[in-house]
Amino acid sequence: MSVDLRTRYLGLELENPFVPSSSPLTRDIDKAKRLEDHGAAALVMYSLFEEEIDDEEERAHSLTHFQDIGHGEASSYLPMHEELPSRRDEYLEQLTKLKSTLGIPIIASLNGTSAGGWVQHARSLEAAGADALELNVYHVAADISETSAAAEQRVVDILEAVRAQTSLPLGIKLSSNYSSIGNLVTRLEAAGAAGVALFNRFYQPDIDLSSLAIEESLTLSTSHESLLAMRWIAILHGRVGVSLAATGGVHTAQDVLKLVLCGADVTYLCSVLLKDGPDRLGDMRSDLVQWLEENEYASLAELRGSMSQQNSPDPVAFERGNYLRILGGYRVPDSVWR
Repeated sequence: MSVDLRTRYLGLELENPFVPSSSPLTRDIDKAKRLEDHGAAALVMYSLFEEEIDDEEERAHSLTHFQDIGHGEASSYLPMHEELPSRRDEYLEQLTKLKSTLGIPIIASLNGTSAGGWVQHARSLEAAGADALELNVYHVAADISETSAAAEQRVVDILEAVRAQTSLPLGIKLSSNYSSIGNLVTRLEAAGAAGVALFNRFYQPDIDLSSLAIEESLTLSTSHESLLAMRWIAILHGRVGVSLAATGGVHTAQDVLKLVLCGADVTYLCSVLLKDGPDRLGDMRSDLVQWLEENEYASLAELRGSMSQQNSPDPVAFERGNYLRILGGYRVPDSVWR
């Protein structure tokens, strides 16, 4: 008998816990099809960014302005505002193509900066056929007058505004920088969230010492980073009713197993697929099945949450006790000069 890998996320019935997350891979229909062929249970589309839409509209407005003040005959050669290609329209077109080509659920992704920006596009994504919507909250609290309570309330306000405009299942992708993750998740659940993805990675600016210029840097994740999500999923499992997705640092079947043991419903994959390609997903799936068979598990559900904080024989390991034991037990290697 084959191992049953089925799970649920955002109210969706999925064949397994492998969900490629928001990345450039979903911009290409062929790559998306390969992900499905190698076992992806659902896809999170690349994000639709509010800033890009705003910038596009500003440029279109400028062009329209020049039409108004230009020579009548010459201005007729310029495209009208409504004829200009739109990132929003391109996104909706790609969503439609993914839905018509693939047989797995497609989760749209919005990355906004204002409550109004999120709301404006949710209905369009629902009409285009999205199976669920992820609100990708990427907010750096750089305003030192903003309180931690206000930063967390911002997320709740965004969810409530979108919830009022669409019936799609809503997931929230959170960073780890909030002061009270558990409380925030319970508030999001009360406001209508169907799930949370833990955690969004902040990309850090760097400095070029030769030019003294700020430069962007992108470093792919490592398996070690998944331990942060593992801790919080272990703490939340059994205490909240929302779906729990682990994101950031999932590279191997072993990573997936640890996260599911702590209570994850699905695991997002990104860096590993960008680095090794869609075929890697199939290898991870095979490795997962092999481990479950060797350890006599008939289903993934038997495993889920058995090592969460509520079920762990050592629950303090997920809290301060882990910190104390690690520091107290550390020994300097003999090779270190004294």
